[in-house]
Parts: sequence; C-alpha cells; structure tokens
Amino acid sequence: MNRLFHVPLSPFCRKVRLSLAEKKIEVELVEQRYWEPDPDFLRRNPAGKVPVLRMNGLTMAESGPICEYIEEVQPEPPLMPRDPKARYEVRRLVNWFDDTFHHEVTSKLLYERVNKKLMKLGYPDSKNVKSGAQRIKFHLDYMGELLDQRRWLAGDVMTLADFAAAAHFSALDYISDVDWNRNTVVKDWYAKIKSRPAFRSILADQVPGFPPPPHYADLDF
Repeated sequence: MNRLFHVPLSPFCRKVRLSLAEKKIEVELVEQRYWEPDPDFLRRNPAGKVPVLRMNGLTMAESGPICEYIEEVQPEPPLMPRDPKARYEVRRLVNWFDDTFHHEVTSKLLYERVNKKLMKLGYPDSKNVKSGAQRIKFHLDYMGELLDQRRWLAGDVMTLADFAAAAHFSALDYISDVDWNRNTVVKDWYAKIKSRPAFRSILADQVPGFPPPPHYADLDF
C-alpha cells in the first residue's frame, strides 16, 4: 500500500493528495506531527518536513518532485500539458503559489493561527496576520485576471497549477481566511474544483481544536 505522511492543513500535502486522488491512486494517510522528535521520520526525510510519499518502493520528499513523479508514472488523467510553453506556465504558477503566495499569505495566516498553537509556539503575531490578510487581496485579484482570460489558471484545461492554488486556498478556507465575495470569477473556479471527487478527502478533514466553518464542505457555498 502506498503511504503518505502528511499534516491535514498543509497545502503541500494537500497538493500531493489531490494529485493522487485525481489519478485514482490509493494511498494510506499517516498524520505526521513533524515538529515532534521522531527518529524514524527523520530517516525518511532528514529535512524533517512533510509530505513524504512511499510509493513503488521509493520514499520521496518535497511536494514538487513528488507530483512530477506521480505524473510520470501515472500520466492519465494528465495534470501537465504536453506543450513546453504550456508546461512552463503550469510550473510557473505552481511555484507562484508554493513560494510567493505561501510566503506572503499562507505562512502569515494559517501558520500564525493554527501551526503556532499546534506546536505550542505562543500566540499569533498580529503584524503577520494583518500582512497576510492584506496580501491575499492582491493574489485574489491576480487570479481573477488570469481566469478572465482562461477556463483554468494555466489555460483551457485543469492542471497541477489549479491543484497547487486550491491546496492553499482550501487550507485557508478551513480557517475562514478567504473573502470569496471579492472576486466572483475566483469563487466560481474554486466551487468548480472543490466539487471534483478528488476533493472529498480534503473536505472531510478535521483538526482538533479548529472546527471548520459551515461553508467549508458545502459545494454550493
């Protein structure tokens, strides 16, 4: 059995989970509290980070290479286009969300509100929370501009770029940190991707001490 060591609200873990689910690859989910000392886990990934995927006899770390591996061993349904220019755009947007968006928004909101409490690192930094709440507006507007020109974020078909973005937004939506009324085009995109069967496991996530809002699992939110 394939096994994914993950944290429920980690957008990087969620991106891998979505890729696996979209391709109907069964996987056992093992919640890994990576911030707690665990020699066995450090042997799997000396960096001490999730996700870690055990699949086909391999133990793999880092969500980007993991998703590329999944795409190569299970190319259908495709999450990467064949055209080099289109593949570049998917990779650019995956990096946008996993790097820029994560640094400016996810780390300022999700990590401050949830991770600090789970890790017993004190209270949220109000300056970081304020900064994240401000920067997410810019990203919503940017996504709206892309979706005004395209059916999906990277083009006319759904790709890994959409899963990367949805992984971050779903985690933030779990703690009610997304103003869906700011851009109806982005809200429609999220409603469309949220309704995919691949999303069912994610919408069923529950983090003790952090109940999701009523609209979180509602497909007609």
